[in-house]
Amino acid sequence: MTIALTAFTRRGAALAQRLTEALAPEECTLALPKALAASLNLSQSYDSLSQWTAQHFPQADALVFIGAAGIAVRAIAPHVRDKFTDPAVISVDELGQYVIPLLSGHVGGANALARRLAALTGGTAVISTATDVNGLFAVDQWAAEHNMAITDRALAKEISAALLRGERVGFATDFSDDCPPDLHPGRADLGVWITYRAAGGPFPRTLRLIPRRLCLGIGCRRNTPEEAIQAAVAEAAAGIDPAAITAAATIDLKRDEEGLLSFCRRRALPLTFYTADQLSAQPGSFTPSPFVKSVTGTDNVCERAAAALSQGPILLPKQAINAVTIAIAERPHS
Repeated sequence: MTIALTAFTRRGAALAQRLTEALAPEECTLALPKALAASLNLSQSYDSLSQWTAQHFPQADALVFIGAAGIAVRAIAPHVRDKFTDPAVISVDELGQYVIPLLSGHVGGANALARRLAALTGGTAVISTATDVNGLFAVDQWAAEHNMAITDRALAKEISAALLRGERVGFATDFSDDCPPDLHPGRADLGVWITYRAAGGPFPRTLRLIPRRLCLGIGCRRNTPEEAIQAAVAEAAAGIDPAAITAAATIDLKRDEEGLLSFCRRRALPLTFYTADQLSAQPGSFTPSPFVKSVTGTDNVCERAAAALSQGPILLPKQAINAVTIAIAERPHS
């Protein structure tokens, strides 16, 4: 987690410095208004709080304002968009007595960070979200903690409302996950389903939570257009929710393959390249191709690349579609 801190008074700056030192150094950046920074010989400074906020709001995981909460509220107001994408925002008084999550308490992790900061200051984390106040399961927070995508925001809100009303909410999983507290395995009108699948569900109203742990291995003929790669992936991975796929891999011969590069950029998939030797050294049983080996130096690109990246089992073996080969592997589940 990257945390950007600022303060507006000497006492607040002293607290900010203590927090920065207590948190992991690689997590934190501290900047102060220019005059205050100069008086404290701090090199990181800014001319305008609005500019500092505009810089860090889209980049940092969390913003911490040490001072009056109203200053923080006015600073972030122009940037607030969506609780699923906004960073965590926390206001701390200059004595560290009260640590208040202002934004993204669950998904952004503001509630958890507030408790962490309060433990460091000896103060109190002021948590106001209804599920926390009532000690109930919060599906958005649980999904964020377990790196799962929420497929339906309206249903996520309905689940929280149902729990607050004391109604039964079901739980089902395609994996070995334990049932979270306050949910119930078995029949229910409304429930949570952990799955890779792109549709359906075991409940009349099903909120699918998609674990983000699938890796895509890709091979393709030289100069294959992006549209062909997109179509091949869509056909091969039909039925798998795209949110489950978080990264892609291929052989280093494809470093300049524009269609593949463009496909990964458009889907925000980090693309890892492996040499033929690295792929050949990957342990496991893969679909061999003498032709692929004669061209690339290894007998299989897509399966071996997916396995190398995921360090887990092949979920979808090699699919050859219009000069594109696709495989999907699963990162280990903990």
